[in-house]
Amino acid sequence: MAQEQVRIFDTTLRDGEQAPGFSLRPSEKLLLARQLDALGVDIIEAGFPIASLADAEAVRDISLAVRRPIIACLARCHRADLEKAVEAIKPAARGRIHTFIATSDLHLAVKLRMTREQCLETAVEAVRFARHHVADVQFSAEDATRSDMDFLCRVIEAVIKAGATTINLPDTVGYSTPDETYEFFKTISERVPHSDAVVFSAHCHDDLGLAVANTLAAIRGGARQVECTVNGIGERAGNAAIEEIVMAIRVRQDRMPFDTNIDARQIYASSEMLTRLTGQGVQVNKAIVGRNAFAHEAGIHQDGMLKDRRTYEIMRAEDVGAPWNPMVLGKHSGRHAVQKRCADLGIAVEGVELIDVYRALMAIADDRKVLTDEDVRAVAASVRAGAEPPKTAGAKTFEAPAAAVGATHESGYGHGV
Repeated sequence: MAQEQVRIFDTTLRDGEQAPGFSLRPSEKLLLARQLDALGVDIIEAGFPIASLADAEAVRDISLAVRRPIIACLARCHRADLEKAVEAIKPAARGRIHTFIATSDLHLAVKLRMTREQCLETAVEAVRFARHHVADVQFSAEDATRSDMDFLCRVIEAVIKAGATTINLPDTVGYSTPDETYEFFKTISERVPHSDAVVFSAHCHDDLGLAVANTLAAIRGGARQVECTVNGIGERAGNAAIEEIVMAIRVRQDRMPFDTNIDARQIYASSEMLTRLTGQGVQVNKAIVGRNAFAHEAGIHQDGMLKDRRTYEIMRAEDVGAPWNPMVLGKHSGRHAVQKRCADLGIAVEGVELIDVYRALMAIADDRKVLTDEDVRAVAASVRAGAEPPKTAGAKTFEAPAAAVGATHESGYGHGV
């Protein structure tokens, strides 16, 4: 049976780029857009044309150069915004105008200073104007998850009648929980007339660290488009990370029998390009693309990895295009990992010699934290020469406890969780 398709709407170049420290020049946006095309995203949100001349230029450049995916641009429900969006998106082979207005009572009263009826009329007018110029119109109800359900359903029904083809329901401030998100999308798709004629989209922020979980819950609730960014960048704590959504769907097909058009082997390259262009790195333990995502120092883990990678890896680094060098030697490593690293360097050590090399390396690891290939070569050479093994400044002489050289320490001291 064919799997249902989930569209990937990448907003790295719009919502992601709005985050402090992540701004990009038009030429850099175009470079990244080409990489997003290679990644296989379905929609690239290229910018917010009314925001600046550079943003409008970037949308036009990307529309001209990147032809496979849909190219979207953002516009508030204001005539000036919409006119700028129409102009910028005109060269696209497949252009989309994405227009939005807040629907929560808090935003209406404090930010927009308008009534619900004014909001409804403004939304309908904007969608009609956009639909007059393009066939593909996305409407977003900003702060949807904190909006009154009855009013939100009225707005959605009205903009569908006005010509919206995609309805995005953002968790703008990352307030929802997965169970709420599932019920939210399910309820709306059941209550709104003609909901089957449009695609519902989820746009989740990570203020409580739940963006990806909420996005996956939205898919279960009926969303078939998800809005996300490379490395999870975006306003405040960021957006749902594209790499985490895609790989969660792939790894857990038993729970999420869906498919995307993403070429997962381009995930790491996309992450690296974004890091290079913005100068903003990812945390070392970041899922999927962090430096430690496929690294193992704990001896128990290393021993299992040497026997069968599936013991401690639910996906492979090469599946996402990441370099795979999983054995990090440090104070938690075991003899098997040390022996394997020596073998990789062309140094065969066994028996007593292996124990001596292992002891000396662990003494250095207490001070150094991570052992390099040069450390391994130097220690092995010293042990074979019968010399005092090299130590770093301040390193302590290491006396391994009896268990460290016996059967109970085959895999080192690292714990298994």
